[in-house]
Amino acid sequence: MASDAASTEIRQIKVIERDILAEANSLANQLTRHVVAGAVFKNPFAGKGAATAEDLDRLAAISVEVGTLLTKRALERFAGLERPRAYGKAVIVGTGGETEHGAALIHPRIGLAMRKGLGAGPALIPGNAKVAAAGTSIDVIFGGADDAWDYDAMDATTVSIPGAPAPDEIALFVGFGTARVNARVKGASAERVAELVAEIAGEKE
Repeated sequence: MASDAASTEIRQIKVIERDILAEANSLANQLTRHVVAGAVFKNPFAGKGAATAEDLDRLAAISVEVGTLLTKRALERFAGLERPRAYGKAVIVGTGGETEHGAALIHPRIGLAMRKGLGAGPALIPGNAKVAAAGTSIDVIFGGADDAWDYDAMDATTVSIPGAPAPDEIALFVGFGTARVNARVKGASAERVAELVAEIAGEKE
């Protein structure tokens, strides 16, 4: 059990760091790094049927506790570098659990831990969840931390933990990153998208 997350039964912590140095025969024009920290811990509600509201609240509280630890571990890999501009989260619930266990862990409150650790981050944090067997991979989807319309920050990293999660466990992941390698796609601004949505809505009336 991890001493800095003592109230949660953590079995394993894994930190995955990916640097992309070149792509399409072109060297990266800036640091391209994704760091994802994952924790495997006991699911207190595995095998107990549909979760109650109290069960889901307890999992949301666990997400802040474990998310704080994982955020710290991931951000340590950016020491001495510019602050990450992207973030993402994901969870794999062991087969003894249900999808709502994962939703409770990545949607209501874990963002508090991530934003506090990063020192910013008003944008919505992309999240991904599934119920799956041990060793299954999942994509941690990244979006801009300060600006959800930061196209250069939009990316993904596939992660897994061998042998985890067991049916009565959960694997929770928190990730931070820089810009996508050699990013150069330009998209519409938030204001232009809002205008287009308003136009489409008007056409339906």
